[in-house]
Amino acid sequence: MQTSARILNVVDQFDDATVRRVGSRVLADFGAKRAAERAAAVAAASRAKQQQAARAYAGAQVGRLNSDWSALQTSADSEILTSLRLLRARSRELVRDNEYAKQAVRVIKNNVIGTGVGMQAQVMNARGKLVAGVNDNIEDEWCEWIDGENCHTGGLLSLPDIERLIFDELVAAGEVLVRYVDQPFGNSRIPLALEVIEADRLMDNWQAARAPNGNAIRMGVEVDQWGRPTAYWLYPHHPGDYQFTTFTPSKFIRIPATEIEHLYLIDRWPQTRGEPWMHATLKRLHNMGGYEEAEIVAARASANIVGFIRTPEGVVPDDVEAGRQLIDTEPGTWQTLLPGEQVDGFNPSRPNAALEPFMRFMLRGFAAGVGISYESASRDYSQSNYSSSRLALLDDRDLWRVLQGWYIRRFRSRLHRRWLDGAVLVGAVKAADYYTATRKYQKVRFKPRGWSWIDPTREVSAYKLAVRCGFMSPDDVIAQTANGADIEDVYNAIRRSRDLADELKLVFDTDAEKVNDKGQVQASAPPSDGSEPADPDVAQESSETATDPEAGEPGEKE
Repeated sequence: MQTSARILNVVDQFDDATVRRVGSRVLADFGAKRAAERAAAVAAASRAKQQQAARAYAGAQVGRLNSDWSALQTSADSEILTSLRLLRARSRELVRDNEYAKQAVRVIKNNVIGTGVGMQAQVMNARGKLVAGVNDNIEDEWCEWIDGENCHTGGLLSLPDIERLIFDELVAAGEVLVRYVDQPFGNSRIPLALEVIEADRLMDNWQAARAPNGNAIRMGVEVDQWGRPTAYWLYPHHPGDYQFTTFTPSKFIRIPATEIEHLYLIDRWPQTRGEPWMHATLKRLHNMGGYEEAEIVAARASANIVGFIRTPEGVVPDDVEAGRQLIDTEPGTWQTLLPGEQVDGFNPSRPNAALEPFMRFMLRGFAAGVGISYESASRDYSQSNYSSSRLALLDDRDLWRVLQGWYIRRFRSRLHRRWLDGAVLVGAVKAADYYTATRKYQKVRFKPRGWSWIDPTREVSAYKLAVRCGFMSPDDVIAQTANGADIEDVYNAIRRSRDLADELKLVFDTDAEKVNDKGQVQASAPPSDGSEPADPDVAQESSETATDPEAGEPGEKE
């Protein structure tokens, strides 16, 4: 009983008020325990975080050195929507005013398109032989249609001009629209012409809209549930052409996707619009222009200062004009100084000796961002030798071939099929079984531009060896080096030149039928007197008879 009473007494002493009292031993023990538990939890969390960071990518780690590096997980269209108009305007301004941006556009379109992508019809019969009559008919009609009067709705741009304009827009604006207009223009009877439309006319001010049929309209492109374009919504006029149009209520034009080729490179999917090809280098180019201008201004200011005259008194001028003191000077003269005067020369630090290497450094970054070599972007070959220049050209040509293939697949193949449908419809191309054998007649070979030899002596030998070993065909070599010509064109040209040489009785060491690569007459070459060559079998028989010891004299009978 005494023990129970003592316990109750102790409990009464430690009631709630006593426990919460400042300096309470119970409260101190409880706080220490909680603090220890909290420290242990923080330490465990820190260890877990460190273990997790050790397993993460270095580029995804967060710390004091990259705390300012923020990145959002947004879609391609979300990123393009907020920047497209300003990116496009700035890119076009640089192409217009900056020499390096203009050179980049020129290099790309010259190497991808050149004088235009050629076409060779490849209609074959059941035996796999080219049908010359049909192919010639298709090519003749095509050559007539690509004239600017016939293929362009405006009547000014031939097809090669349109192709170059397409790449102008692709580099500067990132995208371009080509509309098929199914009616004849000019002197052509084929119901097809092309209208080039700048991407500015797309209704991109509406980030989210619904078409009457329920499809989504994303920045002017109406798409179905799979992201496939079904129509394009355009302004009736270019939104920046306000100086030449009168005010009318805004009306949008809906053009079905079957009439439009929307050309742009896709970096992510889904991606509804294209981005300027120089978007990663716009800031660098702008800074280069500002720095270059500042250096030029500083150099001009430094060049205006000849020197300084130090004097204990004021300088006596030769004249005063508009409040400015002038001193006469001219070449080859001595100037007399007044007592106490001293001339200090001026040694300016401009032009800046570090300007050229710094600009080369900046320009290399620009070239890498666009995807072309530094030498092509700058026209500066002083920093490279033959090997490095050749490697840069080969790298560039790999890119040009990729772009040529993309352009042919994305536009030229579709254009050819559509054009051929119209040509057969009006009877310009004669093909009675076209609609039952469409694929046979639509077979075609496109001929993008090639490139000349870098080192002709070495490369011709290498190609010759590759053909002889069976690694390549003459067709492959001609396609890569003949600047758009094909093997049929080259062989026909060779045949014509040889026939003309025979007609004029001329022999060249390039004619393999008559001389070998050493300039020696071939054994089977026709005699120079124009007589028929000897029968090789008869010649062999006569040679064997002459060397046979048992044979009699040539005229002897048995």
